Amino acid sequence: MTKFTAIAFSIVCLACATAATAAPAMKGKTEATSVTDAKGNLHLPADYKKSYDYLGTWAIAADKGAGSKQMHEVYASPGAVDGYKTSGQFPEGTVLVKEVYETTTMPMTTGTVSRVETLKGWFVMVKASKNPYPDNKLWGDGWGWAWFDADKTAMTTTKDYKSECLGCHVPAKDTDWIYVQGYPVLKK
Repeated sequence: MTKFTAIAFSIVCLACATAATAAPAMKGKTEATSVTDAKGNLHLPADYKKSYDYLGTWAIAADKGAGSKQMHEVYASPGAVDGYKTSGQFPEGTVLVKEVYETTTMPMTTGTVSRVETLKGWFVMVKASKNPYPDNKLWGDGWGWAWFDADKTAMTTTKDYKSECLGCHVPAKDTDWIYVQGYPVLKK
């Protein structure tokens, strides 16, 4: 191998390694722009179940009696899981989608079980450490935040994330407002 060939090979290897490392962040930015309009209004990502990674499901306990009153199934845009495993944080542009279902609880031979029944809606978050839409009340604390009712997928019903979203995430403030402990796929 000539000295020139060795140098060229090294440059190609460095370029490939750089591209591979940057891929999750770039993919996230692409995802973020597909769910955000020019004013910062969020939209439910199309076909997320086909291309996003499944993070896990949360069961919300019933207020009284056995079982669950809701189940939350959570998905992350491509590259988000690998980015989180690498740095311990979601990459810029990561999109998280939480499906919220009402449940039915009933006895079965294995015991009392809860299963999803009716889709109530979706909660969408977009990672943005530097708020790109300071005049839009859906953005702040490092994320874009929006709720979509199951029967109104075209537009969020959220008007102000601070009063409508942030309160539920206060216990997860130390993990960038996300309950990461509920997602085994994020563990290294």
